[in-house]
Amino acid sequence: MDKRVRNLAIIASISALLLIVLIVWRANQPPVKPSVSQPVAAHEEEDDPYRAFLKDDTFFDSDSLISSVKVSEDADNSERLFLQASSVLKDIRITITDAEGTAVAGYPFYVSIDPLGEYKDLDQDGIIYIPGVSAGDYWVSLHEADGYRVPQDPMRVSVSDVLEYTVIEDIGQYILSEDEVDVAKEDTRISEAKDDADDTEHTGKWEGSDAVLGIDVSVYQNDIDWDKVAAAGVEFVIIRCGYRGSTKGGLIEDSKFKQNIEGATRVGIKVGVYFFTQAINEVEAVEEASMVAMLCRDYHLDYPVFIDVEGAGGNGRADGLDNETRTNVVKAFCKTIESEGLYAGVYSGRWWYYNKLNDEELQDFVHWLAEYRSDPLYTGRFSIWQYTSSGQIDGISTRVDMDLIWQN
Repeated sequence: MDKRVRNLAIIASISALLLIVLIVWRANQPPVKPSVSQPVAAHEEEDDPYRAFLKDDTFFDSDSLISSVKVSEDADNSERLFLQASSVLKDIRITITDAEGTAVAGYPFYVSIDPLGEYKDLDQDGIIYIPGVSAGDYWVSLHEADGYRVPQDPMRVSVSDVLEYTVIEDIGQYILSEDEVDVAKEDTRISEAKDDADDTEHTGKWEGSDAVLGIDVSVYQNDIDWDKVAAAGVEFVIIRCGYRGSTKGGLIEDSKFKQNIEGATRVGIKVGVYFFTQAINEVEAVEEASMVAMLCRDYHLDYPVFIDVEGAGGNGRADGLDNETRTNVVKAFCKTIESEGLYAGVYSGRWWYYNKLNDEELQDFVHWLAEYRSDPLYTGRFSIWQYTSSGQIDGISTRVDMDLIWQN
């Protein structure tokens, strides 16, 4: 074979080999279905993943190939985010949630609020709160976030300069468990009714057919044997569902609330609830009432929802309020509770009713009086009397507050 024929044979062999490689490669590519109604525009060729390799010199590099596949998988599996936005009074509260409605923590989310500007989730708890906002409509958008799919459309939130006593529907995002706080610093309620007691205080079961015997309980009564409590003659219980922290002001659920309300209900004891307030304004009072309403929606209440108004050791965030502000807090709480179709009431001691509240403005709400003496000196109208904080009832290992409701 002469040299020319040999060269032609080599070229033909190489061409045949390249043709076979091209056929095999094309056979292994995913089919691309052309659009009948919407032809592919010229610029879309640049974004077509099946043509991207033509402009990527490192496409067939193994590390580059693995990286490209990983980015694609991460994008497909990224968590979808949702926005919740609400307002109570001249404020905007924003929550970034997952599909279950739970605030997404651990990421420094940014939002844009048109026309206010940009805001960052500084403590990375999935919640952004902006106070001091003028009345009007605003549009909230969530910035892009690595590993997440964010809403594409902005959310409108309307801000009012008039307080509406209605439940904040997304308040659950703001509720903390006692495991998340320093309870010793946050739960510092001190009953000043003890300072007003005298030696006529009755600490045993109140005997007599004209009064209904009750108790009030919280986490401090530990685990309660509700069968024994019912057998001991207790007919009603007012259960603490939560409190606002005295120092940081968080909304905190009593860790025994669910256990107590379900246990009491199971044995036929009638129930009501109370919440220890440390609200410093009406907006915070609406928040507290919203928390109570949310916690109680799955339960039937026979008795009112009470706001517990007492001191927090002198250093509580609400201890220094003037009477007018504290009274407005109570009214805002009670009106919000009533907006849910529930009865509302206020709990306090005689000295606080006289000296820390404008009690004449609160007569529309049920009164629960704490006064530890045989005959109360409080001259106002009250429906429930807490006559001791040193009671003992079978089924409860600690001292317990005891209450009466007169039948006539």
